[in-house]
Amino acid sequence: MTMESATDAAPLRTQTVAVKSSFYLAMRILEPARRDAMYAIYAFCRAVDDIADDEGDRAQRREALDQWRYDLDELYAGRIRPRSAFLAGPVRRFGLDRADFEAIIDGMAMDVEEDICAPDWEKLELYCDRVASAVGRLSVRAFGLVDDGAKELPTAPKLLAYHLGRALQLTNILRDLDEDAARGRLYLPREALEEAGVSNHAPHAVLANPALDQVCAPVMSRAREHFEQADLVMAGLSKNAVKAPYLMAAGYRSILDGLTARGFAPPRAPVRMSRRKLVGALLRHAFL
Repeated sequence: MTMESATDAAPLRTQTVAVKSSFYLAMRILEPARRDAMYAIYAFCRAVDDIADDEGDRAQRREALDQWRYDLDELYAGRIRPRSAFLAGPVRRFGLDRADFEAIIDGMAMDVEEDICAPDWEKLELYCDRVASAVGRLSVRAFGLVDDGAKELPTAPKLLAYHLGRALQLTNILRDLDEDAARGRLYLPREALEEAGVSNHAPHAVLANPALDQVCAPVMSRAREHFEQADLVMAGLSKNAVKAPYLMAAGYRSILDGLTARGFAPPRAPVRMSRRKLVGALLRHAFL
């Protein structure tokens, strides 16, 4: 199979995966080729994330990620393997950078190598760049913020990927504390724990600590700063090209607002994206 003959059916298969995403509405409003590219990017992320979150043997999970690296080797050499065929069209049409796919795998490998627990800010930054901002760097090409075929990302799209990726990932970390703890993981930064006087960094011990709100505060603050910076970048870009990231930001900011209102003391009721705020953002964007 070559780049030119890769699958016509791929968009349908990837949409089935993407419909489960919190970002489905934001992807759905894109024009067809860009929408299908976003479905493909999400499907890739879902596939490697499922490997990282599997509770099986670490060596087998590492091997599974390495198989995706091999598939990328083949894909970018023009030899399309069936499993990765859904990426061929978007890679060719929008010049998606292999290094960003590799970075995403590297981020998932961090979870495979160990159950991350209380990383320092530097390690957390690296993790966020790999699992979130790298996705953003692929996405800004699909959104239409980069000339098709351009090798380098212009400054503004690169900054949008940097800030919005981190804002979304930090929000995820705060939202998913209990789910991550069940896997033995804790992504809250070590410095925040120490500043709050929390000495036991075991995930469930941290989540039961009365100082948890204090631990989460700098993470929430940093997430808001990234949302604000992303807003500033989007304000200077084409309104049509930022309609998807605009909705992504609005939806996830509503989660962050919900977490702020709820706090982190147990029991922690789940916080979900506000449909009202998401629809309101969609309507506001339609009249910009």
